[in-house]
Amino acid sequence: MKLSGQVAIVTGAGRGIGKSIALKLAGDGAMVVVNDLDATEAEATVSQITHAGGVASSFAGNIAHDDFGDEIVQFSVQTFGSLDIIVNNAGYTWDAVVQKTTDEQWYAMIDCHLTAPFRLLRAAYPILKEAHQHDQSEGRRRHRKIVNVSSVAGMFGNPGQASYSSAKAGVMGLTKTLAREWGRINVNVNCVAFGLISTRLTADVRDGETVQIGDANIKIGVKSDLISRMEQDIPFKRMGTTEEAAGAVYVFCIPETNYVTGETLLCSGGLLAP
Repeated sequence: MKLSGQVAIVTGAGRGIGKSIALKLAGDGAMVVVNDLDATEAEATVSQITHAGGVASSFAGNIAHDDFGDEIVQFSVQTFGSLDIIVNNAGYTWDAVVQKTTDEQWYAMIDCHLTAPFRLLRAAYPILKEAHQHDQSEGRRRHRKIVNVSSVAGMFGNPGQASYSSAKAGVMGLTKTLAREWGRINVNVNCVAFGLISTRLTADVRDGETVQIGDANIKIGVKSDLISRMEQDIPFKRMGTTEEAAGAVYVFCIPETNYVTGETLLCSGGLLAP
């Protein structure tokens, strides 16, 4: 197992892409801290991992809260003794054309998709630096991995998603900067930009599913005719699965990519723009 003995944080891992990432990393030996806004969903992912023989622990909480980054980093170290992999995956969409986007919507997307990863990584830096210094004292080289999640919307823009697209573009800038700053402590910082992946965020909006974020009850999903048009622009003529999405993240976590940093991998089935 390539990730045996390593400790990974995966945010938004109660369902969808995050859950598949947590299962993938745990299946290759990582001890996983499973975060989700919904404690029940987080525990369900942990249960699935442990029933398969893996090791995991849940940490429920809203990534956008000011102290979340510090708290989950401390929990990871206290629970498993180290920190080796961070996957900043959690997120949701709150769409509107720009002239109808409120300040609340704008900051909700920026806080969730950009500020929260920044705070988590800032909190993790002392742990990662200390681990690197310990490696040096023992005469060994070891790489630790950060994988941030972006979107084709951040690369190309998408109508109705000014705030989301801006935040996801910012994630790529954060990735490139930290790759340059953290190479000296042997931390690889990369990014995966997803296209159309089959989750509840890309289900038919007419199903009426919502997410409760604080006091806001937000409708999620996409119009089925828009999904159909986008699928026609994908060479495979279908959405990706969460397992396929997790595979793209996994690539950046294994030793084979120890000399890859500051990159954004487009996982979209060939879809170049929404």
